[in-house]
Amino acid sequence: MTSSPERPFTAVLFDLDGTISDSAPGIIESLTHTFRQVGVPVPDQDTLMSFVGPPILDTFRIAMGMDDELTERTLAVYREHYFSHGALDSRMYPGIDVVLHTLHEAGVPISTATSKPETPATYILEHYGLTGDIDVITGASDDEVRSAKADVVEEALRRLDARGFDISRPVLVGDRLHDVEGGGCARRPDRLRRVGGTAPPAEAAGTVAQAATPLDLLPILLPST
Repeated sequence: MTSSPERPFTAVLFDLDGTISDSAPGIIESLTHTFRQVGVPVPDQDTLMSFVGPPILDTFRIAMGMDDELTERTLAVYREHYFSHGALDSRMYPGIDVVLHTLHEAGVPISTATSKPETPATYILEHYGLTGDIDVITGASDDEVRSAKADVVEEALRRLDARGFDISRPVLVGDRLHDVEGGGCARRPDRLRRVGGTAPPAEAAGTVAQAATPLDLLPILLPST
């Protein structure tokens, strides 16, 4: 499948947390519960907010300084609580459904590229009714072996390529620094571009464009719209 020559991008990868959905309330509540359960001091609200988006293992190992044993135990507690309580404590950003549907109707291949494991990612997207406009759901592996953003991006591109889509000029739509770095550090960086979603100003460096709202993405991704 090919795209019209005037289109700047041939495939679009979307982050999930902070880009398709505002998932912060459910993640923060689950993290707070988890830290209390494992006996770790709960960080302040700003620090907790900074944990929304990056791979959860990085949060436990790097940001919280946990050893492997505590990380494994904390991950198990977090998963149980998040899957049963926090996953749907979120909302879809207004207009993102229009963006996904418009791209899909225009024949632009779409995959997610989220650090969230694929099982909860699929559950959330199904809940929002968005799976019909997304060709491939790609995220971290459920065992967290694939969780680095660059690896998730590469897997999304591999799956789109396997289905015959043109991935010569893909773009990653994300909101956080790790999305920008994950895009730029993928093993095929010459074939990846980045569009900033709702990134804080300090995290937008390196993006090819920025969009204040989901609907502002359409003139960037489909200039004729």
